[in-house]
Amino acid sequence: MSTMATRLSDLFGNSRIVAGLLANLLSSICIVFINKWIYVHYGFPNITLTLIHFLMTWLGLYVCQKMDIFSPKSLQPTKIIWLALSFCGFVAFTNLSLQNNTIGTYQLAKAMTTPVIIVIQTLYYRKTFSTKIKLTVVPITLGVILNSYYDVRFNLLGMVFATLGVFVTSLYQVWVGSKQQELQVNSMQLLYYQAPMSSGFLLLLVPCLEPLSGEHGIFSPWSLPALFMVLLSGSVAFLVNLSIYWIIGNTSAVTYNMFGHFKFCITLLGGYVLFQDPLSLHQGLGIGCTLTGILAYTHFKLAEQEEGKSRLAQRP
Repeated sequence: MSTMATRLSDLFGNSRIVAGLLANLLSSICIVFINKWIYVHYGFPNITLTLIHFLMTWLGLYVCQKMDIFSPKSLQPTKIIWLALSFCGFVAFTNLSLQNNTIGTYQLAKAMTTPVIIVIQTLYYRKTFSTKIKLTVVPITLGVILNSYYDVRFNLLGMVFATLGVFVTSLYQVWVGSKQQELQVNSMQLLYYQAPMSSGFLLLLVPCLEPLSGEHGIFSPWSLPALFMVLLSGSVAFLVNLSIYWIIGNTSAVTYNMFGHFKFCITLLGGYVLFQDPLSLHQGLGIGCTLTGILAYTHFKLAEQEEGKSRLAQRP
């Protein structure tokens, strides 16, 4: 683990990177708790909330490009239509998973994204992974199964949404990487065109899937605290996206994932404290098992990257 420790000590020696990591830490944890609060206390429609997230993300990116933080690049809509649809799916299904599961089950289900990405890239992109990397899938999967089996608030609908969320999120992450290479754009340029297209798709779905009036309807007389929390959720969603791109751009995707382990633990703890989510001994073992697998994956991935850099440096 010395490579990981060295990388972390280097990071925390840079005040700008520390500020970016803290911004991402606070916004990523806050968005989970704010959304859960909205679902539990106000019953605000899920897909409408997702639509507000998309619109505020696009508005935030519009302001960013006006401030010359990034330069937009013209893209053909047909090139990103499937990416925009998968963006809708991954945000909507993960929000539905959060709405219908405990925060612990929601957070552990998200950990399955890593194994699913490995499977997708192996089967469809003919990408190869070392045996050590493949073996880390075992504790991650075993931990998620243990937690789900012993979750006293387990419900089938929640697990269906969690499974769909993991699958679509994995597809989205794989496609984002390939589209950035294919279209020669960075993440913010891609999201700037993708967010309004995704908003358009959701706008067509909202009247079909959610009530327009009556209790918990879109045009119900929502209280000021409810509207404030919804707008706060949208603003924090934009900060999450912006801080992710900033961290990856100034460090690396691996660093971002390493930092994600810390957020993983705090979010789980917050769920048990704020929402009194029950936790059995078997669930605790499941969480420990999954976290061990994630840490092992990151360690092996870092070691392989360092080895690859050393080989390149030794070439004449």
